[in-house]
Amino acid sequence: MPEGEKIPVAANVLGTIGTVLWCVQLAPQIWHNWRNKKTDGLPASMMFLWALCAVPFGVYMILQQVPIPIQIQPQMFGSLCTICWAQILYYSQGYSLRKAVLAGVLAAALFGGSEALFILTLRIPYSKGITWPALLFGIIAAVLVTIGLIPPYFELWKRQGRVIGISWFFLSMDTLGALFSLLALAAEGTFDILGGIVYIVVLLLELGIFTSHLIWRFRFRELREAAKTSGMSIDEFLERSSNNRGFGVGRLQNGGEEGPTVIEARKCPDDSVTAHGSSEAVPG
Repeated sequence: MPEGEKIPVAANVLGTIGTVLWCVQLAPQIWHNWRNKKTDGLPASMMFLWALCAVPFGVYMILQQVPIPIQIQPQMFGSLCTICWAQILYYSQGYSLRKAVLAGVLAAALFGGSEALFILTLRIPYSKGITWPALLFGIIAAVLVTIGLIPPYFELWKRQGRVIGISWFFLSMDTLGALFSLLALAAEGTFDILGGIVYIVVLLLELGIFTSHLIWRFRFRELREAAKTSGMSIDEFLERSSNNRGFGVGRLQNGGEEGPTVIEARKCPDDSVTAHGSSEAVPG
């Protein structure tokens, strides 16, 4: 936006909403991990790349001298990502609590120290009009954010499109944060190409995750109905059914190559649930 031109109220409001959402988006995920005591389906690489991207993102924002709330955004984001990453190390990677906490603290110290060093190093040349290093850091941050959303797609592929381990509150807040931030850019009258590309890519990739799970729910609606009839969750039903030889769906959902057996659940006199195509019953 040209210097001295007032930012439209709509752009300020939309940008503030997007910033707030992106500052606290991972709080529901951290709570989800702690409550369930597991992080299956939440890639460690995703959280680490996002924590790492907070370094160039913070450098770019601070050198650009954007409003203080937006400068705080990368710091909040990076801190929450580091906590999530440490949780994954503890719940899924076999780290002891002490080692996971130590890894998180060391990573946070390394990221914070690196960001401070880059800012102090680049602030003087930036004040003299040498701005390309700041732009380079902005590009690196954009690339890391985008790459961080690729690992969840490998998890989707392993589970035939099903999303597990990712909090829907987190994903919804992240998607809405990208949407409101994108709308704020559009409302300014001028369009920041770099920021716009980041928001569009994040929006599309996260909508892809939503769509993948909706397709899974449609494809395996018989499976969900069978689990509901048996009084078990999907995970409990799949774990129970995978122990029965010939039950194709259990093998499929755990990464097997067999096609799913068409399930038609029904209650039997002995309170067991059977699946057509399988000669064995799954106890209710």
